Amino acid sequence: MLLILLGVLVLHLIILILLIVSTAASAWTVGGDRSSDLWYNCMTTNGGYHCKPASNEDWLQAVQALMILAVLFCFFSLIAFVYQLFRLVKGGRFFFTAIFQILASVFVMCGAIIYTVMSPDDAKVVFGYAYVLAWVAFPLCLISGLIYIVLRKKE
Repeated sequence: MLLILLGVLVLHLIILILLIVSTAASAWTVGGDRSSDLWYNCMTTNGGYHCKPASNEDWLQAVQALMILAVLFCFFSLIAFVYQLFRLVKGGRFFFTAIFQILASVFVMCGAIIYTVMSPDDAKVVFGYAYVLAWVAFPLCLISGLIYIVLRKKE
């Protein structure tokens, strides 16, 4: 049982790291001498790297908010798991932790879908690693939430 709890904790920490990196990294779209993320649009010109704030479009602000919510709910889920690990009665399930983790997966999925649909169609620009990390974090987060639903506390 201890190995299962340790495995779930490691999976949760990996998901949290993936969400933080995908939210903060500057590679949601890359192409040529440009890269953009949720916060900045950067260009390499004359050997210098120059960044300006991202546009104030509603869809981008929605993606920013959803990714921040995903990180927060994943973090709160981790705190709830540790709390429930010590306070939950024997035989109890980690429902509170599971709800927060599943909500985090829904938020990251919605954010990635909005970014996919609304990002500009430029042939020279492709999706970067931060975008891919967000999509990788979604199923892992959902699986983790489902594991928490099934998981029971044992002595």
